[in-house]
Amino acid sequence: MTMPPPRELLRALYDTAVARALPLHTLGAVLPPPPTAASGGRTVVVGAGKAGGAMAAAFDALWPADAPVSGLVITRYGHVPPAYQARPGRIEVVEAAHPVPDAAGLDATRRIAALVQGLTADDLVIALVSGGGSSLLTMPAPGLTLADKQAINQALLKSGAAIDEMNTVRKHLSAIKGGRLAALAHPARVVTLLISDVPGDEPGVIASGPTLPDASTCADTLAICARYGLELPAAARAGLDSGAFETPKPGDARFAGHTCQVFATPQQSLEAAAAQARGWGLAAHILSDEVEGESRVVGQVHAALARAVARRGQPFAAPCVILSGGETTVTVRSKGGRGGRAGEFLMGCALALQGQRGVWVLAADTDGIDGIESNAGAIVTPDTLARAQALGLDARGALDRHDSQPFFAALGDLVEPGPTFTNVNDFRALLVL
Repeated sequence: MTMPPPRELLRALYDTAVARALPLHTLGAVLPPPPTAASGGRTVVVGAGKAGGAMAAAFDALWPADAPVSGLVITRYGHVPPAYQARPGRIEVVEAAHPVPDAAGLDATRRIAALVQGLTADDLVIALVSGGGSSLLTMPAPGLTLADKQAINQALLKSGAAIDEMNTVRKHLSAIKGGRLAALAHPARVVTLLISDVPGDEPGVIASGPTLPDASTCADTLAICARYGLELPAAARAGLDSGAFETPKPGDARFAGHTCQVFATPQQSLEAAAAQARGWGLAAHILSDEVEGESRVVGQVHAALARAVARRGQPFAAPCVILSGGETTVTVRSKGGRGGRAGEFLMGCALALQGQRGVWVLAADTDGIDGIESNAGAIVTPDTLARAQALGLDARGALDRHDSQPFFAALGDLVEPGPTFTNVNDFRALLVL
């Protein structure tokens, strides 16, 4: 198989990684059998996440046509597959805001809570959960308002906190996350089917674990808020201080008989991309699917590795592709910038590469959106800094302003697939020739 040019190669690896995580390709293997007609049990499908629309569409296509089912899933605006939007199936899909919740998400979440109440032990609840669900599935804890939740989410996103820390806070300030959705559904049996977007694929972290028991505590939440200087409304602090906002814990009888399956992961997508590269005769090395840390710093570390390969043949021999995944963070220190984690990673990477010959880099979010921009990420080439200088662009200044999107847009180097209808988080590929 003839190896394509560097830009095309990197984009093909990204597309392969995304395709591996599409629900229609993976969901069928983990679906439970429907309740028997003799039991009279109902099947109710609920869920939330950036892949929610595609998960609902896949479920509708794969679930037996003669098996009754109803339900509601929430996804991000613009993330319903066009075919399902044009011809909706048995599962209703509602669009709402991400990464900061809005009234549409609150209304849809209240409807989900109502759908799962009053069920019996003969009924089956299937929860379709993917990354982004923490924002989309929003129901403030008692005493808190939507405005409170919006302010807390915005502060968390700017804080530099890791995803598990952010979701610990979100769980304890919610009336539906951290296992509370499953508690509402009791005594129905709950089957949770997950697409992972978190390092380590910990089910309880994905979308803040609405149907899973939670081992974290109110004390943990207070410690995280103190660590990152997060201000809490009086009602939130009172609920945490008193323990009133504690989540259902492992061993709670309401989770008896429930099952959970992660059916699409970052590692699987990285392995698919590696197989694609090897098909072109390239060595492919997966660093990790759990890379975390400040985005620009992670970019610098990746650049140092690529330079070592290009200049010394260590620790890998060129030509090769180096892959990584996970979820980095951006600590926002300057207002008004446009860009996300992938762009920030690439800015740090480009500056550290110093125009290294023979190195090309793609970083992009597998949901198709880097932060709140229209691009998934971008590509760095050996002449990125030279072309930027010729256009009068200040790479260092753009990074300091968190302004990666306009920088790469001016160079014509954005990766813009549009919504991909799945989400296994960050994808990074470094090609060294």
